[in-house]
Order: sequence, then C-alpha cells, then structure tokens
Amino acid sequence: MSRAARARRIATVAAYGGGSLGAMAGVLYGVFYGETKLARRRIRLAETVPPRADGVWTAPGVRRFGEPLRLAVLGDSSAAGYGVLAAAQTPAAVLARGLSAIAGRPVRVQCVAVIGAQSSALLEQVEAVRVGRPQLAYLMIGANDVTHRVRPSESVRHLAAAVTALREAGCEVVVGTCPDLGTVRPISQPLRTVARRLSRTLAAAQTIAVVEAGGRTVSLGDILGPRFATERDLFGEDAFHPSARGYAAAIEVSLPSAAAALGLPTATEPAGVFLTRRVRPVAQAAAKAVTHPGTEVAAATVDGEDRGRKGRWVRILRRSRVPRPVDAPSAPDPVGHSAPAEDDAAVRDSGPAEDAALSRPGS
Repeated sequence: MSRAARARRIATVAAYGGGSLGAMAGVLYGVFYGETKLARRRIRLAETVPPRADGVWTAPGVRRFGEPLRLAVLGDSSAAGYGVLAAAQTPAAVLARGLSAIAGRPVRVQCVAVIGAQSSALLEQVEAVRVGRPQLAYLMIGANDVTHRVRPSESVRHLAAAVTALREAGCEVVVGTCPDLGTVRPISQPLRTVARRLSRTLAAAQTIAVVEAGGRTVSLGDILGPRFATERDLFGEDAFHPSARGYAAAIEVSLPSAAAALGLPTATEPAGVFLTRRVRPVAQAAAKAVTHPGTEVAAATVDGEDRGRKGRWVRILRRSRVPRPVDAPSAPDPVGHSAPAEDDAAVRDSGPAEDAALSRPGS
C-alpha cells in the first residue's frame, strides 16, 4: 500500500471511525515502542523547562506602537522550545520576530505548548488561547503520538478537531507536521527505518486532515537530518530535541507559510521536476510533501470546485520570505524589557530572527 493510500485511510478512519489499521502496524508500533524506551534511557533529561516566550516581540526597525498581530503557538516540546536557554531562542519568539519583520508590526505571542503533549491535548490548548482571539495559530505536534503508540487515526482526529475549532474562531492555522524520527540518533537501526516510516505516514495523514479542516501544513520531515552529520549542533544535548539552531531551521521553512496565511507577501520558487504548481488530490500531495521538507500544502480549486473524485484539491508550494525594507536598523536591544504597567506582556526587541535565533544556547 502506498504512503498516500495509508495516509488517506488513516484520515478516513479518523473522520468516520473504523477498526484496526492492520496487524503489521501493531507489530511495528510494539517494536518501535520497545526501542524508544531503550532510547529514552540514553537521552539526557532537560534540567529546566523552556523559557516563556509570551509577550510582544518586534524585529529591528519596526516601531513598537500600533496594534500587534496576535500569534498563538500550540503543541509539544518542539513548539515549546525544549532545551533552549533564552526566550528569544524559542520557536514562538523566532516566528514572532520573523512575522514582525515582514509585516512591519509588533507580534503578540501566547505559547501554550507543553512538554510531552500528544494530539489529545490540543483541544485544551485551543481553549486556553481562544480568549486572546489569535489571528494565527502555529502548531507542532505528532512525535509523542508516534513514540507512545497512539493510533494514527486517533491522533489525526484530535488534530482535525483542534484545527476546526481554531478556524471556526476566525483563526488561520499552520501546522508543522510530525518530524522524521528516523533522524534521531539514540534510536538505533534497524528501528530508525521503522521510525521514519511511522512518522512520515502520520505526517501525511496530518496533512490531509489539516487541509480538510481549513488549515495549511508545512513539512518538517527530516529537515535536520541531511545536515546532522556535519552540523551536530542542530540537535541539543539530549540528541533528541533540536538545539536553538535546529529550532530556527524549522521556523525558517515555516515562516513564509505563516506569513502567507496572514496575507503577508511571500514568493514561491519556480516550478521544477518535483515542485510543480499544478493542482493535485490532497493524499497524493501529502505523500510527496513529507519527503520534501519545507513544502507547504494548501487548498486550491479547479474550475471553481474545491474537490474532485479523489478528494480535496491542493497545491504543493515552496515559499520564500519577502524581506520588508527597513531604515538602518539599530543594534539589538537586550531581551526581556519590562512592559508598561498597563500592558500584561513583555515588550522584547532582538536581532533579526535568522541571526539571533541561529546562535547557540547561551551565546
């Protein structure tokens, strides 16, 4: 069975209910679960929780006053920034500064991501951010579902419900799909290959569910994998979670899609052998996207119709950021300025997202 077919089946089971996804899937999850338990013994636990990124962030050259864009970040430890030492290095802060640079406005962040969270925790997180009326929600979720043997259809059902709730509240949604766990070194071969298959299949199913619910996805895939051999500092000390540079690499590919969701200017790469802008069924696009990190899958129409015989029409895009010209930015200010008493958030200025966030923890 192809990855597209498996992903479509998972998404269908999630939407309409159904039985087991097969004995082989159960065997793979059982073996993988045993291997991850061994891997966890080799993974060093973080000594501190991630610093809080909540507050108002601005990029250099952007004025602090004015109505900030409202950004909510939900998900697991990857969304929270597990392992970084400074608030400016968290994914939420990196994304906020990038959006601020493109929009020319401050960005108010509310991050409710929780270490160890599975997709089943997302609806609770949605309720936590709903009061802030976010304009954009960015989610990173899925790795814990894979390592804890959550049935893919159940995982996807929770994600779809969260995206639907956010869209009904008028919030745009971008989901960074499940990363490729085959890049995690503490998981030994041949189970690393199993981890890759399970995580990529979940990512494809997530893509189908998110697009069907009105959001868009960005494939994180093995974005750190090809560079890991030569750039070991892309992973943190536990060799499982990204470092500050690793998180910045993930946000670097997510930022243009987040900007596009808000109607901010972005550019798309010219069509190539893989990256064609033609419309295709969502399951086919999802299967391709998981093997090409940094690609976006978003809804499209054909002759005014949003669905065909094989499901919703989508396009695969690879976006790039369109920088906003600014007048001679001044030197970065220290992170963590206190806000006026009437503002309940910290106003923070820092260097450009691609500079400050790419530094190592503690630098």
